[in-house]
Amino acid sequence: MNTPGITPDFWSGRRVFVTGHTGFKGGWLCLALGRLGAIVSGYALEPEGTPNVVELTGGGDGMTSTIGDLRDRVALGKALAAAEPEVVFHLAAQPLVRRAYAEPLETFDVNVMGTANLLEAVRGVGSVKAVVVVTTDKVYDNQEWAWPYRETDRLGGKEPYGASKACCELVVDAYRHSYLEKRTPPVAVASVRAGNIVGGGDWAVDRLVPDAMRAFSAGRRLMIRNPAAVRPWQHVLEPVRGYLMIAERLIDHPAAAVGAWNFGPLEEDCQPVSRIVDRLAMLWGDDAGWSLEAGAQPYEARLLTLDSSRVRAEIGWKPVWRLARALEETVAWYRAFYRREDLTALTMRQIEENVIASVMGR
Repeated sequence: MNTPGITPDFWSGRRVFVTGHTGFKGGWLCLALGRLGAIVSGYALEPEGTPNVVELTGGGDGMTSTIGDLRDRVALGKALAAAEPEVVFHLAAQPLVRRAYAEPLETFDVNVMGTANLLEAVRGVGSVKAVVVVTTDKVYDNQEWAWPYRETDRLGGKEPYGASKACCELVVDAYRHSYLEKRTPPVAVASVRAGNIVGGGDWAVDRLVPDAMRAFSAGRRLMIRNPAAVRPWQHVLEPVRGYLMIAERLIDHPAAAVGAWNFGPLEEDCQPVSRIVDRLAMLWGDDAGWSLEAGAQPYEARLLTLDSSRVRAEIGWKPVWRLARALEETVAWYRAFYRREDLTALTMRQIEENVIASVMGR
């Protein structure tokens, strides 16, 4: 497979700061950075529930971890200054739609003001050259269109989570134009919007794959609230690889890399929830299945897909694993976890075959 990828020499010995390193996507990003030889510092809350993917694989042994809240501007600023990074990845957030309905003020506080706190801290740390802010595919003003959303489409949000992330994008744009691109030296900033991700090590409640794995491992049926909802599904390592590629270009070619970028699967891999859980149940076996959850449910868009043509044309990113492979690798990871098998080799094999293989042009 001849897929343009990342540059190993770029990351070897480079100082990187990651917010949200105890989370699902942040954990995988830190493992990939560690494999590439980066010097990684993280800032995040304690992981919720089951230990995260970094802890389960011992990947955090070589990084500096600070436990703290994005809303603590002083602590965040001190951690960033101590790390002296060149590259910052901002992933820390309140990431759950249903929790945002229950806790809207906390969601806006964390996602909007937390992002502002980080970018304000970046202003005062001269080593920083590039910032990648991770938002979501839900930043768009969803009109239930049949065609994918492009980076230039209108932002919006009909529920607190999506609205908070759209606001986050506005904060990023304001700091970029008002402060960071005018700083000496300037800071190149990009926001990245990925579709629904799957993969091992996600323990969030009210998220499809971890809910399915918990139910199936306990011999219960999975309860589904929106089986017809269509989402852009992809393995977590797909956007992780893309974020690394964007960060490289923010350093090497900042004028061409700033702004917003979509990371989504091929159109055929945008599938309804029902097909995803059918496939997960089949891969799991043991008579796994699902049922429709009764009662009224909070608003969620029924159709949401992303147009990733810009990143494919200008950066060279494209999915390495199709949806079938992504689900197979995901179920294999959780099977190994519930069987108490060694996860280190499995996790690193997945990173090698997705992220590192792109480097080698395989």
